[in-house]
Amino acid sequence: MNYMLITNLPDIARYVVKHGVSRVFVDLEFTGKLARQGHLNTVISRHTLSDVDTIRQAAPDADLLVRINPLDGNTQEEIEQVLRRGADIIMLPMFADAAAVRQVSQWIDGRARLIPLLETVGATRSLAEIVEIAGVSELHIGLNDLHLELGCTFMFEPLASGLIDELAAIVCSQGLPFGIGGIARVGEGQLPAEVILGEHVRLGSSSVILSRTFHRMAQSLDELKSNMDFEHEIGRLNQAIAQFKASPALVDENRLRLRRIVDDIVSQKQIAAAAAGSASKP
Repeated sequence: MNYMLITNLPDIARYVVKHGVSRVFVDLEFTGKLARQGHLNTVISRHTLSDVDTIRQAAPDADLLVRINPLDGNTQEEIEQVLRRGADIIMLPMFADAAAVRQVSQWIDGRARLIPLLETVGATRSLAEIVEIAGVSELHIGLNDLHLELGCTFMFEPLASGLIDELAAIVCSQGLPFGIGGIARVGEGQLPAEVILGEHVRLGSSSVILSRTFHRMAQSLDELKSNMDFEHEIGRLNQAIAQFKASPALVDENRLRLRRIVDDIVSQKQIAAAAAGSASKP
């Protein structure tokens, strides 16, 4: 499994690549994100182009992934800037059709790998065309914005509903690797991390983002070390994956468990929303 960690802190970048992280992730995406997610308890990064330089120097042997802004009039120049600063992988967010991916791939022109981030309904509908675009090396399915656009109550509903199965099948038909969303620590989260990992194994996913709950949004290496035994927690993720890979029966049981948990969470959220709506009425 390729573990990805979002950071612009060089000490943390140096440390995590020695302890199981294969991709350090600088997140330049800002355009439109506040409007989409500002009402949610989500992290909106404030990384800059200079952070790409900093992380490249801090982790020269790791894959440096840079998420750029959604396609606009500045995209070509932004791509040139991140390439000059040493990006190995460029991730394109919030596109709605194959034309956007094709244009970005042409601008990259083979100088870095391209990972389209599937997080809109339009992107999912265009996936069969996207996977055939030259220059696309991998796909990542983003559950946060996707579940919002779908009108879901809970982020992991698309995983329980079978939608991600359909997307994974399209990607796999072209022999491309893919990843899904983010992951917390084993034993944590409304939907426990190990249950989500079972779905990664079942679907054939090969990458995941270590979520802010995994590293508790540490703002220094000392804080990270005081909050967790990073290497141990990565080991627990790997152990969970190994257990699922060793037991197809366990994978099948886990699939049913995930559906039950997601259904329960959705029901609880709907009841809470209905109660809040009733309480607000005069």
